[in-house]
Amino acid sequence: MDDHGRTPSSNQPILYVLDTNVLIHDPNAMLNFEEHHVAIPMTVLEELDKLKTGKLLVAAECRQAIRLIDQVLGVASPENVEKGVPIQRGKSGPKGFLSILMNKRREPNALLPETLNDNIIINQLIDLHARSPEIQVVLVTKDINMRLKARACGIESEDYSTDQLVDDVSMLSRGYHTMTGSFWDRVSKVETRQGHGSTWHQVQMIENLPSVHINEFIIDEQGFVGWIKEVRKDHLLILDMHQEPLLHQEAWGLKPRDIYQGLALYALLDPDIHLVNLSGAAGSGKTILALAAAIEQTMVSKRYRRIICTRSVQGLDQEIGFLPGTEAEKMEPWLGAITDNLEALHMEDESTHGSVDYILSKVPLQFKSLNYIRGRSFQQSLILIDECQNLTPHQMKTIITRAGAGSKVVCLGNLAQIDTPYLSATSSGLTYLTERFKDFPNGVHIALQGVPRSILAEYAESHL
Repeated sequence: MDDHGRTPSSNQPILYVLDTNVLIHDPNAMLNFEEHHVAIPMTVLEELDKLKTGKLLVAAECRQAIRLIDQVLGVASPENVEKGVPIQRGKSGPKGFLSILMNKRREPNALLPETLNDNIIINQLIDLHARSPEIQVVLVTKDINMRLKARACGIESEDYSTDQLVDDVSMLSRGYHTMTGSFWDRVSKVETRQGHGSTWHQVQMIENLPSVHINEFIIDEQGFVGWIKEVRKDHLLILDMHQEPLLHQEAWGLKPRDIYQGLALYALLDPDIHLVNLSGAAGSGKTILALAAAIEQTMVSKRYRRIICTRSVQGLDQEIGFLPGTEAEKMEPWLGAITDNLEALHMEDESTHGSVDYILSKVPLQFKSLNYIRGRSFQQSLILIDECQNLTPHQMKTIITRAGAGSKVVCLGNLAQIDTPYLSATSSGLTYLTERFKDFPNGVHIALQGVPRSILAEYAESHL
């Protein structure tokens, strides 16, 4: 079976043909097909060439993919480039081949009008299949419409799913386990100890909790809230959290509205937690909680020197260059969620607008585009990344690795609102991050519950 879970019909390797969006999604994709042959159409190279410059967020991915192709092909002759160059895999030696699929075709085999690059690629594969029917050709693309067209023309196609860690987002960790009745009814043995003002329970379970991970929470109907700090084969170490203090926390005047927001705010204010990942529907309080905690920790406790706000918005990088003003002024229309939430935090003030202007002048709050974030290292900063569901796993890794010493990253997103054409809830960088960091001892993930913004919003959510 190969890296994509496919069992070849014969011992002959499969020829995987990669579309441009696959290399943008993961510039290292060509290395993930094990012993098989990977082909990149000339049309894809031309598309990468067009996208590699400028301010597009995908430009860096294009450049990285081009560099890797060049590295693999090396000084191979044109004949070998077309035939296939062995892919070197460190000490294990070569495994699989990489080739460039040239634009050579015989017209009778063309089924689609060549007005689109997608059609040019599909026609190439039809021609290749006609000339060499013994070769199993598979088109790999994130574009579902291209997959449909390929299948209609008799060409096998599939999505690129190597970095897809879950098949169903409903199976994704929520960051907590809610239980009916009492949690203690499920415990066979407990050892409790006090230390530094905290209560710790080492428990052995009668019923094993499904897929329990470090830094997840346990909430029961009797009011118990526990924070799992250690997971062993025969026991759990749980820090006893009390509901009342959680619900009465305050950050820049903001108090949590339910226990889930209480847990999120606790994680946002905890200096030992370096990554907070908040997901949830619109109105669940992700942004306002993160912003209140950020201002509290820069203005009051002085834990961080500055707040850096950025967000992923489809089309942002194409359009931002046409706006007048500084980078901060250009970013402002897309970071309205931040200023809206600043207003909400100061609703009770005599002059809300004046308060927001005052805060923006006093708080070291910087609006940055994702292009600015890439390649930088931020020390003692609280980095807020909004709309994370629109990032690819590779982009998510690029941004998270920007966090320097003493910094904290807060990722906010809603998997139900993905605006990027080639991403789904299962392939989103937010899903990838949640799954990859579920055993990270300094990270917390909380899926917030929807809190209606208004009676009108609640009615619209359920009736429209």
